[in-house]
Order: sequence, then structure tokens, then C-alpha cells
Amino acid sequence: NIFVEITTKKSYNIFVNNLLKLLFTRCYMEQKKYKRKFGDRSDGRKIRSMDPMNMITPYIMKHRNDASNMVSVSIDIENVEKYIKRKRSEGLKGFGLLHVMLATYVRTVAQRPGVNRFISGQKIFARNDIQVMMTIKKEMKLDAQETVVKAYYSPGDSPEDVYRIFNKLVEENKAAGDQSDFDSTARILNYIPGIILKFAIWFLNLLDYFGLLPKFLLKVSPFHGSFFITSMGSLGIPAIYHHLYNFGNVPLFCSYSAKRYEYVPNKDGEMEKRKFVDFKFVMDERICDGHYYASALKMMCDYLKNPDKLDQPVEVVPDIY
Repeated sequence: NIFVEITTKKSYNIFVNNLLKLLFTRCYMEQKKYKRKFGDRSDGRKIRSMDPMNMITPYIMKHRNDASNMVSVSIDIENVEKYIKRKRSEGLKGFGLLHVMLATYVRTVAQRPGVNRFISGQKIFARNDIQVMMTIKKEMKLDAQETVVKAYYSPGDSPEDVYRIFNKLVEENKAAGDQSDFDSTARILNYIPGIILKFAIWFLNLLDYFGLLPKFLLKVSPFHGSFFITSMGSLGIPAIYHHLYNFGNVPLFCSYSAKRYEYVPNKDGEMEKRKFVDFKFVMDERICDGHYYASALKMMCDYLKNPDKLDQPVEVVPDIY
């Protein structure tokens, strides 16, 4: 009877996605049976099967800024704009390039989980979930307050899931004014005298080194997570290479530009005006090798060039142990 009701491609895709999410949830619950071992953290499990060279690299390059690689890619967004228009027609009001980029990252992590690792205490960890951070302004004014939102995703999330989770989080933070968890924590730290604050940050860094930082601080910290993204397009300026933070464990930072036009040859050899967006990534090279990063980057570019693939079912690949 279930399959009799599946009469359209759209409803079929929804059915398959929901079925795969159910299967992923069961697999995730099975993974939850993994017993935490000595050396694991509350936000990730220690990877113990990597090559010796990879294991000693964090001791040679101790800080993220020592181990940062940068790459820039330009994407023709004609197909993305068609995809955005279709999603909006399906009821996803305000669906845009940011949501496509977030969905692309989540889908890439589902298939290349190595890019969701992180370094802490000179050890390599596989993160338990997907955490995406973004700085937002309460209002689009020069003196408007900024805050950081952190969205939690699972590898099996669809573009619709990504859209709803992120938009709900942004709306809640704007409604909270300056009373969000992040703002409240920052305010408390701001009241501490400078010399004591310097010691407090050192002590927090020490706790983090040994994986002892309290969970509530990990939850609100913009320096702990999978992926930090910033839109230069909303400011109308080119993308920048944004540095990684030495404090915390964020291994990947992405910024993307405003839309721009470029003349490129078409299949007939004639020059054609096309619309592009530039993406710039800064990566912690210690979490995986260059071949793995290249594979993940190619996958992200493929999804951005062919966003309809984001609606297709995905096989979630677990990270190594």
C-alpha cells in the first residue's frame, strides 16, 4: 500500500530520503554503542589507525596556522540559481546560496568524513556530529550587534533539513536579542579583568588540550566545530582567505564572494557571459592527506555545479577508527 501511494518523482524522492534517514538513524544508534576509550573526548573519538607520519605531524606543526593550506575555486552558478528557484517554488522561502553550500558540505562529510576530523592535544579525532558556525548581524547596520550561530547536522540530512535547522536557529538568535547563550557567555568573560581573563583563557586552553572542557562551553564556543562559513556576498565584496583559529579545533574555514560576471567560451567556441561565485577555503592539512582533501573538494564542486544531486539518496560512509 505504501508503494501504491508513490505516484510522482517528488514523492518518491521524499519517501526514499525518509527511508534512508531512518536507516541512518539506526546505524547511528549502533555506532552509539561504541564504548568511549581512554583518550577520547566528549566531542570526538580518537583515531588510532592512521599512518605514523600522520600521527606525528601535529607534534611538528603544533598550531592550526602553522598547518593551513589555502585554495580558491570559481563556480558557474547557473544551475544553482535554477535549483534555488525550484526550491523556493516548493515553499522554502528565502532558500539561497548559503543553504546550498551548507547542504553541499553536509553531503560531502557524509561521503568523505575525514574532512570532519579535528586536532586537539596533538591528537587526531573524528567528530561525533557536524557543527557549522556562521557570524550573523542582528540587523544590517554598521553598528548592529554580531553573534555566532552554531547549527548541528547529521550526515543523512537533506537540503530541506539543512534549510529548516539553520533558519530556525537564525530566527531564534535574532529573537533572543543579546541574550543568546553565545552572547551571555561573551558578556561574562568581558566582565573579567584583563590579567585574570588572560589566565582564564590559558586555563580553558589547557582543559581543552586534555579534552576536559565542559560540554556547555563546547556547545556555545564558536571556536569548536566542523566548518566556519562566511558570506562576503552579503557585504558585496570579494571572498577572503580567513585564518583558522589556534584556540579551539575548527579545521576548515570557507568564505564566498558576491556574484560576478565573466565571459567564457561556450561549446561552440563563442564568448558567453556567465555568472560566477568565488569560494576560498583555508584548511588544516593535518587531519587528512592531500589526495583525500582533493577528492572532497572535487565532490563539493560537483555538487555546486549539479545541485540536483543533493536531492538524491546518499550512502553514509563512517570514518576510520
